[in-house]
Amino acid sequence: MGIVSPLRLPIMALAPISRYPVPKLVDVPEDLRQRFLEVQDKAGFVPNVFLALAHRPDECRAFLAYHDALMLRESGLSKGEKEMIVVATSGANHCLYCVVAHGAILRVYEKQPLLADQVAVNHRKADLSPRQQAMLDFALKICLRSHEVVEADFEALHAHGFSDEDIWDIGAITALFGLSNRMANLISLRPNDEFYLMGRVPRTKG
Repeated sequence: MGIVSPLRLPIMALAPISRYPVPKLVDVPEDLRQRFLEVQDKAGFVPNVFLALAHRPDECRAFLAYHDALMLRESGLSKGEKEMIVVATSGANHCLYCVVAHGAILRVYEKQPLLADQVAVNHRKADLSPRQQAMLDFALKICLRSHEVVEADFEALHAHGFSDEDIWDIGAITALFGLSNRMANLISLRPNDEFYLMGRVPRTKG
């Protein structure tokens, strides 16, 4: 008898996406549903985090507003570098959802299929520039030992060309996704299957 690949298991064998009730897309408030549909049109699916957070629409709106204000603002950090911060700190917080989902986004932005795995496990062994290594050293200090941050940490980042506003971005991204990591672990948020291969293999043209 042959071995059955886990990728071929029926969908009903998989865990639910959240331990809390998840609304159907048609039942999500109109403003959130429109946003979710826009993402679905672009990505081909609705990320599970959206539907899971829609269990509490006001909190979902607040989270997305802060996410957009921080992740979409003009900054000395590239989009890829922002995702590096999310992946490295989510790895430190053992958040499966954020490592998988933002690892996929990182692979797409940087066009490097191996980078997200490196950053999630040990950024010091990753294919990064010294500047990016310093950025993630600081992000992980904020993540794990923020009470130890001192002026020398700012000086080290200044030496790599980061401004004080850039340093705020590094800390704020770490803090926001610290919240996200903990909520994802609380509700047992399961990553969409689509994220696992995104940025690793060419996208199929539909």
